[in-house]
Amino acid sequence: MLKGWIMDANTKPANSMSRVALASFIGTAIEFYDFYIYATAAALVIGPVFFPDSSPSAQALQSFATFGIAFVARPIGAILFGHFGDKIGRKSTLVFSLILMGVATTGIGLLPSYSAIGFWAPFLLCILRLAQGLGLGGEWGGAALLATENAPQNKRALFGMFPQLGPSVGFLLSNGVFLLVTLSLSNEQFLQWGWRIPFLLSAVLVIIGLYVRLKLVESPIFANALRSKHQVKVPAFNIFVHHWKALALGSFSMVGCYTLFYITTAFLLQYGTKHLGIAKGHFLGFLCVAIVFMAIATPISARLSDKYGRKPVLVIGLLFVALSGTVMTQFMTSGSELLVLIYLSLDLFLMGVVFAPMGAFLPEIFPTNVRYTGSSAAYSIGGILGASIAPIIANYLVANGDLSWVGYYVAVASIISICATLLIKETLNSDFTQ
Repeated sequence: MLKGWIMDANTKPANSMSRVALASFIGTAIEFYDFYIYATAAALVIGPVFFPDSSPSAQALQSFATFGIAFVARPIGAILFGHFGDKIGRKSTLVFSLILMGVATTGIGLLPSYSAIGFWAPFLLCILRLAQGLGLGGEWGGAALLATENAPQNKRALFGMFPQLGPSVGFLLSNGVFLLVTLSLSNEQFLQWGWRIPFLLSAVLVIIGLYVRLKLVESPIFANALRSKHQVKVPAFNIFVHHWKALALGSFSMVGCYTLFYITTAFLLQYGTKHLGIAKGHFLGFLCVAIVFMAIATPISARLSDKYGRKPVLVIGLLFVALSGTVMTQFMTSGSELLVLIYLSLDLFLMGVVFAPMGAFLPEIFPTNVRYTGSSAAYSIGGILGASIAPIIANYLVANGDLSWVGYYVAVASIISICATLLIKETLNSDFTQ
């Protein structure tokens, strides 16, 4: 079955640029929709629905702990899907990652609560979250390679922005659905069954994504690698032995961007609704507005990184991220919902600035025969270091101090990424066919 999806080495590539853009965009939009609805649910309902009655802070920590599980699974998914992506092909791997993510997300929407099945509820929730993480671990790297390996050399970041736009649209769609649900239902209805609607909609979206991706053929760069039999037996082993420095630096370069995003969208959503008294519908609406700024920044940053290089854009963007962390308290606790909206919009605009070049930057630091595994692993390990623990640490910092410490945490994460980025050689003019 796999062989039927892999382009023969002598077959002429037939991917149009519009098809590549749509396939790399729509897959990540769907996959990140699946992932973000859990982040939103973790802030709003996962604790009360799937864990025993306890203090609200304990339920919040348990909820965000299940949120972090998927990030632990992502490097495993990156290695697993990366292995087949580097050995067999990008297309077939992307199809299976999308199916896995969709099945897991729909399963969460059907999962009984703790009051119905007791211990099995959080146990099965963790299993499905692991499956989500495995699927997403294989998704991003394949989508980025699909875009960049079909792109002209001087437009790799521009093409690489399409999978980077997917998260913005996926987030907007997920928050939009949650917003409609919360506005249409009472709080009791939302807690009982309304929160399940966004998860169940994933099945429809996955069918659309599969339709688009099954029409693709393999990228020309990977087809050449097949012809030359340039693959390695175990890509993960090759990465850890011969490309460990690129893996480590690539992972740390993602920490600031990941921390910024999940502090802004997951932790601040919880903090704003529970501690600042902002209505759930209002805050979700703020995030829907703010994510548009991330989408606007993405193509701008991609074009700048194609013109001036990946490193200058990333370093300058991360410097502004660090500065934004230092003023978090002033904006968020000002008592003005307008200032809260402005701060969220600023943060997500900066997210677009530092996230866009990564679609080209991470694939460019690895050779073709291990590119899927390497870029996926770096992206996923960066998620563990920057995203999985971010809401947990933020909750701890607020419980033992105040919100200003969360802002300093974001600033430190950004400085770590700046240091890692500066230690990587500029990849703008690198030979992507090797």
